[in-house]
Amino acid sequence: MENSADQMQVDLLAKTGMLIEALPFMRRYSGKTILVKFGGHAMGKADYVNAFAADIALLDQVGARPVVVHGGGPQIGDMLKKLQIESNFIDGLRVTDEATISVVEMVLAGGINKALVAAIAGAGGRAVGVSGKDGGLLTARKLMAVAKASDSAIQQAVDLGFVGEPSHVDVTVLNALMQHHLIPVVAPVGSGEDGKTYNINADTAAGAIAAALNATRMLMLTDVSGVLDKNGKLISSLTISQAEALIHDGTVSGGMIPKVKTCIDAVQGGAEGAVIMDGRAPHALLVELFTEHGMGTMITAD
Repeated sequence: MENSADQMQVDLLAKTGMLIEALPFMRRYSGKTILVKFGGHAMGKADYVNAFAADIALLDQVGARPVVVHGGGPQIGDMLKKLQIESNFIDGLRVTDEATISVVEMVLAGGINKALVAAIAGAGGRAVGVSGKDGGLLTARKLMAVAKASDSAIQQAVDLGFVGEPSHVDVTVLNALMQHHLIPVVAPVGSGEDGKTYNINADTAAGAIAAALNATRMLMLTDVSGVLDKNGKLISSLTISQAEALIHDGTVSGGMIPKVKTCIDAVQGGAEGAVIMDGRAPHALLVELFTEHGMGTMITAD
């Protein structure tokens, strides 16, 4: 019994120490906008979603202003399969015809968005789901891919259909929600100047919104620990010029390149710092924001 009591006291002291460490960081982020991009396969797992929702609710409760931008590629793919609509990709971007964009909007702005809103509510937060079409949040321009034929070195533009990138961001609706202590949860679809609906890559949408909000932090939750050096070791911080050099020398490659470029664009556009981190770790957001060393790679201005 005595050993049990001693262990309980050690555990309580450890928890107290964690709270003391976190307090100055809570003060730092009070009243500050924290944009979090949530996506990938973690969105399909209830444990991950619930832990994420609890982190977002806590950020709100300690005075920060969280904004969530979510993806949903795997879920869109599953729904298209169920509806027997074939998916084609060019350079990782889904070719999106009229039938596909209807499914994309239904899954992103419908099922996924409302499930996240409900999860945050279950954790004690007050969230409101919006899409990029609401309040003119995201105006999209058509995105064209550049592809090279297998039997030729000639590159040619390829029409991706209803795939867009942000041409204008109006954060009025987000600020209105946050002023009333509501947590915006954003589905990355936008309206084109032609009145059509466009699918926007969630990372790209998150970066554009973070810049427009002048967010103190943009946290990009991924399936990797962050940017790794040539020896596979995590790099905890980079300036924009250092990040660009790593892309140039091939240290940053493959799917990490667009993520790093999105972080660079967000910081150049007005965000204070952008972090690439592993969103699968329990309470990753809190570790990154409320501890001395964090857990991902932060990119800041030179």
